[in-house]
Amino acid sequence: QLQLVESGGGLVQPGGSLRLSCAASGFTLNYRAIGWFRQAPGKEREGVVCSNRAGTTYYADSVKGRFTISRDNAKNTVYLQMNTLKPEDTAVYYCAAGTSNSCSRYAYAYDYWGQGTQVTVSS
Repeated sequence: QLQLVESGGGLVQPGGSLRLSCAASGFTLNYRAIGWFRQAPGKEREGVVCSNRAGTTYYADSVKGRFTISRDNAKNTVYLQMNTLKPEDTAVYYCAAGTSNSCSRYAYAYDYWGQGTQVTVSS
């Protein structure tokens, strides 16, 4: 069964940090574009950042300098390190994997999705 499972979300105070994990089973994340998306209440799902062999592409300007995507190919896992979190970062975060190495800000470009993990930034 092809599956992506996110973990690491939770409640954090403004200025805090969280690390989200996205573990794949049934297929390898190597050589695939991996994207992180988020969806806040009442808003559309937006692309945050993507990683492929060429490097990292940020789609949300507001997270540049605060969020970092990384991979551990041995663990078949991708991470999203989120620092200096702000209340506007509150959303359900999803990881997604494409069938190619091409990054995209658009959800339709990805074939496999995790179930999402809630991140709430509040004092």
